[in-house]
Amino acid sequence: MSAPEPDRPVLLRRAQALVEGYTDAELARMVRRKELSRLQRGTYTEGSAALPVDPAARHALIVLATIAGLQSPAIVSHQSAAVLHQLPVWGIRLGRVHILRPPPARGTGSRRVHLHVAKVPEGQLVLIDGVLATDVTRTIVDVARTAPFESAVVMADRALRTRSTSRTALEECLALMGPVPGTRAAARVVAFADPLSESVGESRSRVLMHRLRLPVPDLQVRVLRRDGSEIGRCDFGWKDRRTVGEFDGRIKYGRLLRPGQSPGDVVFEEKLREDELRDHRWQVARWTWHDLDHASVVERRIRRSFARGA
Repeated sequence: MSAPEPDRPVLLRRAQALVEGYTDAELARMVRRKELSRLQRGTYTEGSAALPVDPAARHALIVLATIAGLQSPAIVSHQSAAVLHQLPVWGIRLGRVHILRPPPARGTGSRRVHLHVAKVPEGQLVLIDGVLATDVTRTIVDVARTAPFESAVVMADRALRTRSTSRTALEECLALMGPVPGTRAAARVVAFADPLSESVGESRSRVLMHRLRLPVPDLQVRVLRRDGSEIGRCDFGWKDRRTVGEFDGRIKYGRLLRPGQSPGDVVFEEKLREDELRDHRWQVARWTWHDLDHASVVERRIRRSFARGA
């Protein structure tokens, strides 16, 4: 494993500790004294850094610990590879480490490890922190084959936006896999993914609109004054209905902060911008993270805005 990041806990495996002269009793005492933290059975973390609270960051540590303890080499894949690539894993379970071995490997893994058996071309492999994993393109395709549509779109949108992969690369990866289970689902994700989606909330909003059979919006719509200057850029837009849509997330307001500004300043500027949009006869529909779990709320707001805009 490469040198750990400054705030990343140092991993200590039980087998390694026993070789160095520790006993199980000593390890137990060190855990009670909080000199060590038990990450999982047979693996501890040492050092001043606390275990990550974020599930993805914690899973990344578990992946590194699990791979180090395997008797046979394996490739990190699916959501476990996504975590190593720092892709969003919204709505995806991280209960087991996903690994991949080429045929004729057999088995389904264990309570802590999910084993996939598949061929992986060498060109689809990368080294991350000294661990062999599927590259971003193969990871997106594997997740899209096995995860819910919404979760896979969130991940694919981010990968396209950061140019970690391309739609062409994803399509070529799918074609190379042939008729394996889940390729139709993955093809739907690849076709739907959009690099203009800037956040998990915006990606989820797009999926919700699709399920509600709402008109397909333009993304990152620039609304202009008559002199050509910009009033603002909106997350979604339906120009023929004089309507824009905005997903309001706390992270979004933090991203808009300029040096010396407070969150309250940003909210006030957003209000002024919305007032001007309405002055120019644009309707504004807004929804929050909480609203995304209540489809009817979002649908009513957007359709009412359509009616007013018409």
